[in-house]
Amino acid sequence: MREVDKTRFSRRGVLRAGATAVPAAAFIGSAISPTAAWAETAKSITPHAMATMALVARDIYPHDHIVDAFYINAVTPWDARGTKDPAIRDMILDGISRLDKDAKDKHGVDYLGVSWEADRVKLLQGIEESKFFRTVRADLVVSLYNQPEIWPKFGYEGSSAEYGGYINRGFNDIDWLPSV
Repeated sequence: MREVDKTRFSRRGVLRAGATAVPAAAFIGSAISPTAAWAETAKSITPHAMATMALVARDIYPHDHIVDAFYINAVTPWDARGTKDPAIRDMILDGISRLDKDAKDKHGVDYLGVSWEADRVKLLQGIEESKFFRTVRADLVVSLYNQPEIWPKFGYEGSSAEYGGYINRGFNDIDWLPSV
């Protein structure tokens, strides 16, 4: 059964978290970059496109408490798919090219260079009807959230069937609603 932490925030705790957030943000920002080592291993999709895909994944499903590695794991299989099917590779490369072109037209830099998330989201809204966006968004629902290492960050404890189902494992543990 899940235990809910009912700790309240203190001023000191908030200040401590803020002091550690700046170095953490600098580290996280370095993982998704056009020269990221993980993207250099791509065979069919360019490293720039792979790095852009990871940032697109973060912008489509933003979670500040999730590190870039989970987004990178979610987009890495696209390279293998692109190797097997040139149409998929072309769809990805065309989608990234369009995002980069739109970003350069509006901000003077490619998509990876747009620093504000809100600006990148506006760029994504401009292509949300494209096959590229719809395909990537649909795949991310599975490829991002189906990583068992990420489940505890969302409070999901995994399958309950082998333990008798949820009726016996926290089904009625809601203590924040008033009883009727």
